[in-house]
Amino acid sequence: MQPPSPSEMAVLKTLWNEGALSAREVHARLGGPQDWSYSTTRTLISRMVEKGLVSRRDSHGLAVFAPALSKAAVLSGMVRRFSAQVFDLDAPLPASAFAGSPLLDDDDLAELETLLEQEGGEKEN
Repeated sequence: MQPPSPSEMAVLKTLWNEGALSAREVHARLGGPQDWSYSTTRTLISRMVEKGLVSRRDSHGLAVFAPALSKAAVLSGMVRRFSAQVFDLDAPLPASAFAGSPLLDDDDLAELETLLEQEGGEKEN
């Protein structure tokens, strides 16, 4: 999986924090601060669905979007890639390095630690 772009991360953070939202709701929360048009928001979300970052379902005739992966699943790949590319490490930084992040609660940190340990022998390119 390619790491999410900064714009994709903004959408993922919103969905992780608020749950499933329509494109209009995502745009209401991010469009103004990001200076996006509604069509930009729709295009971004559509591409995220194609990449497998976001799932789409219909609810009462309205498309709603939710993160397809947990925070820990996305972040473990990013941590592993960062560790390898920046520090030339074969193993990622420990999950405890992110304990102060307001994005991660104790359950997220535990899942991140488990994922990083499971991937221990694998090195991403």
